[in-house]
Amino acid sequence: MPINKTIDHAKLDRIVADARRASEQRNLGYRERALKMYPWICGRCAREFTRANLQELTVHHRNHNHDFNPEDGSNWELLCVYCHDNEHSRYTDFSGDTSAPDRKPAATGNPFADLKSLMKK
Repeated sequence: MPINKTIDHAKLDRIVADARRASEQRNLGYRERALKMYPWICGRCAREFTRANLQELTVHHRNHNHDFNPEDGSNWELLCVYCHDNEHSRYTDFSGDTSAPDRKPAATGNPFADLKSLMKK
């Protein structure tokens, strides 16, 4: 038995308008601009990407400043998630940045502080 549903055209128009607005907002982001500007290839390992796996391609800020997004894209490079993680690990190791939340503070105690007195016993 067929079900007759009436279409709420006003609701459908709102959904389409919201989807278009969301698409326009996404197109203003630096990731979307970089994906339009550069070929979908990792800048380090040269892995090629398609629409099927594009979510694994990230935008890396060359100077590590995510607020610096020039229109010409000169601060961006496309990296796969693996190369991107590797790049940030290398940068953190080089700069000594310990602000990463998964890092524990360095030990401050000296395990040999009282060794001389212990050796006398």
